[in-house]
Amino acid sequence: MLAVEERDAASPAAGEVLVEVEAVGVNFIDVYQRIGAYPIPTPFVNGNEAAGRVVGVGPDVPGLGVGDRVAWAMVPGSGARFTVVPARRVVPVPDTVPLEVAAAVTLQGLTAQFLTTDTHAVTPGTVALVHAAAGGVGQLLVQMIRAKGGRVIATAGGPEKCAMVARLGVDDVIDYSAVDDLAAEVRGRTGGRGVDVAYDGVGRATFDASLDSLRPRGLLVLFGAASGPVPPFEIQRLNWGGSLFLTRPSLIHHIEDRVELDARAADVFDQVAAGTLHIEVGGRYTFAEAAAAYRALESRQTHGKLLLTPS
Repeated sequence: MLAVEERDAASPAAGEVLVEVEAVGVNFIDVYQRIGAYPIPTPFVNGNEAAGRVVGVGPDVPGLGVGDRVAWAMVPGSGARFTVVPARRVVPVPDTVPLEVAAAVTLQGLTAQFLTTDTHAVTPGTVALVHAAAGGVGQLLVQMIRAKGGRVIATAGGPEKCAMVARLGVDDVIDYSAVDDLAAEVRGRTGGRGVDVAYDGVGRATFDASLDSLRPRGLLVLFGAASGPVPPFEIQRLNWGGSLFLTRPSLIHHIEDRVELDARAADVFDQVAAGTLHIEVGGRYTFAEAAAAYRALESRQTHGKLLLTPS
């Protein structure tokens, strides 16, 4: 159960900062933690991503001071007006990027960044399938892939979401709710070849179609399970499909190193500041409306990023 509670703000210890939060990002990892798919001790403060201004600095925190604009991702307990955050997790937010935008892009932007640079290095000519392309990560993946010279075949549910994806410059948009054989439709768009990489954050509902859409030695990147976890499957399917590759990456393993985190965040914020990465906020909710925000997210009827604000 989600409920708003009044608690005294903690003081930052060594290596920590106290931040007054301006906005909190709403993400599926919050749902996974709440339902126990990613177990954490209960009760807990919801939220893993936010942005705000530093109002307190603990000992042994070089380079950060009161008033600094910061954002972070993958820090449980972020859904509070004042929250203590490990200094090694926060990244500076340039003045050219509004804090609300930083809260909307940090977790999903870092995710799209590593998925298109490390998990599969997109290059000119790469053909990529992006599921749920109207969602938060999906929109960022589409834009980053296109900026690198790749071709996107996108899926979305319904005419409105498909039109939204088309406005991002994608010519190949498939309404998955209107086709009987999604993989056949994708293969038809590639002349029967299949895609080089499939980015799938949906999970159960799209996993089979993702595998069947790949070219020989193609890669399925399963980075989420919005429709539920993928059931166990016969590993020989990777062989039968043409020596396919499957990976299940997570953001946390790509930002543990401080240098790596700073480089990824700087890349994302630079793209936002330059106007090459558009961030759409699909809804704003107060903390008191958090349950409604997560119901909207879990319904898969949203587009863009949802945010929570203290008031």
